[in-house]
Amino acid sequence: MKFNIAYPATGLQKTIQIDEEKQVSAFYDKRMGQEIEGDVLGDEYKGYVFKISGGNDKQGFPMKQGVLCNHRVRLLLKGGPCYRPRRSGERRRKSIRGCIISHDIAIVALVVVKKGEKDVAGLTDSTKPRRLGPKRASKIRKLFALTKEDDVRKYVIRRELPSKKEGKKARTRAPKIQRLITPVVLQRRKKLQSIKRTRAKRTKEQAAAYAKLISQRREDRLKKSRSSKTASRLSRSSAGKK
Repeated sequence: MKFNIAYPATGLQKTIQIDEEKQVSAFYDKRMGQEIEGDVLGDEYKGYVFKISGGNDKQGFPMKQGVLCNHRVRLLLKGGPCYRPRRSGERRRKSIRGCIISHDIAIVALVVVKKGEKDVAGLTDSTKPRRLGPKRASKIRKLFALTKEDDVRKYVIRRELPSKKEGKKARTRAPKIQRLITPVVLQRRKKLQSIKRTRAKRTKEQAAAYAKLISQRREDRLKKSRSSKTASRLSRSSAGKK
């Protein structure tokens, strides 16, 4: 059985192969999300604590959290892990593996929760730098411990691009900062707020004019009905006198 061990603090991963049944059997009947001591993998991992984050069986079907079985099942999925819908509302019946480890599992994904005393070569002894830095303004402030008065644009992490021709100066590229408050953004917000205010004022004026028109028409209708009733009463009285 293979074990893919990831250490988020350094951004490194390491895959090891263990064929001894005594070591592998310690993972049987364990569920995704459970923690296990690293001693079962060898003395090299003494003091480490791993969390089981997933795995695949020998045919490549992934394990799914929440499916409490150790065999393969077919479920109607509408999104989430193990299935990506191509259209909105699309559902599909997919074969997946339960979240309990059995002898059919070929590879198990582990995450280091607690580091031991000794470093593991290729996992904790070095760090892998991130290819891209943060893009959102608040995350850049958090990374460099900046205040709101500091200019975020001066702290953007730029990455170098390889030059296409030899001897040319290497180019750098920086991401477009998201959610950055600039004078243009404030001006646009003020404009939108003023548009909303004028629209609300115009709507109120139109509603008042409409209510006035309705009341005027009601009064005209009442006057017309009263005049018609008076005319009919007069005509009946004149006909009675004759």
